Amino acid sequence: MTTLDTLPVGKSARISEIHGEDAISIRLMEMGLTEGEMIQTKSVAPLGDPVEFEIRGYRLSLRINEARRVEIEMFA
Repeated sequence: MTTLDTLPVGKSARISEIHGEDAISIRLMEMGLTEGEMIQTKSVAPLGDPVEFEIRGYRLSLRINEARRVEIEMFA
């Protein structure tokens, strides 16, 4: 299983699943992280957390523990 926190800067992937059924998982889906959407890592904060992603034409910063809930499918 590959998760969003492992996606290198500048690389793209497709979201395959959001893990969990708690408030954080629901909030991630409400922010546009849904199955089938393309997402790209844009930058990482100097201390490694948070990470900035681009999805649906906007930028979104997530903490590492939130990004670990998002399963992705990487492309070669």
